[in-house]
Amino acid sequence: MILETPTQRRALLDRSHTVAMVGASANHTRPSYFVFSYLRTRAKLDVVPINPTIAAIDGVRAFPSLAAYAAERGAPDIVDVFRKPDETPQVVREAIAAGAKAIWFQYGVINDEAIRLADEAGLDVVVDRCIKVESARFDGGLAVAGMNTGVLSARRRIR
Repeated sequence: MILETPTQRRALLDRSHTVAMVGASANHTRPSYFVFSYLRTRAKLDVVPINPTIAAIDGVRAFPSLAAYAAERGAPDIVDVFRKPDETPQVVREAIAAGAKAIWFQYGVINDEAIRLADEAGLDVVVDRCIKVESARFDGGLAVAGMNTGVLSARRRIR
């Protein structure tokens, strides 16, 4: 099912515990590193990098593939995808084979075939959203100005 509403995305994050991040990078300037680091230190999720070119990120062992991850740790709740859109149909096939329950396509990672494959396989699908932004939004770590105030509110503060 394609999760289009904030309520649906929040429910997915609330019921999930493990995230396999395909395309996570050890390069501190990459968005995938920032998202990995945030989820690992501030979210309630156990996030593991999936990248065949690195051994670990910040001491967290990386797996070369979703199959290797699943063989050792079991099926991930969410597969978070930081890959080029044309590579995503194969990522979806691997996520299905690994028994993933959901697939999360980061900002700009949009491929109609991949979305269709995931939806038809019964995975929860999030498209063109950032798991870090959504997690921070639901946990009070994001405000209108993007600063971490600890409170998310529609009311203006009176000074």
